This record gives sequence, C-alpha cells and structure tokens, in this order.
Amino acid sequence: MLCTHQPPCPPADSADRDAARTVAFHPEQGWSLLCNGVVLFDDTGELLPDGSSVESRRPVAV
Repeated sequence: MLCTHQPPCPPADSADRDAARTVAFHPEQGWSLLCNGVVLFDDTGELLPDGSSVESRRPVAV
C-alpha cells in the first residue's frame, strides 16, 4: 500500500476505495493513480493493485 499519511486512505479492496488521495493525475491520458494503488480511469473504470479490473459505472439514461 502506498498510503503513508494520517488518516490512512481506504484500502483498494474496500467499497470506498475511490476516496483515496490522488498521487498522480494524467488527464491527457484519462487516468489517475490513487495512493491505495488503484488506477482510476475517466470513465470510472478501475484497475486494482492485484491486477483485477472494475467496469465503469456510467449512468444509464432512462
């Protein structure tokens, strides 16, 4: 885990993992690295530190 500040960020396996601090921001490439090791993409998809992925959570028009 990259997080060394207090209070610590939510771990990558928690439901609120997106609340972690941003440590690298690359808007030109469409992603950010959070201090818990999660790569967050502009479309809300995620790449977790263990290599698994989370599909984007785009709102669905009704």
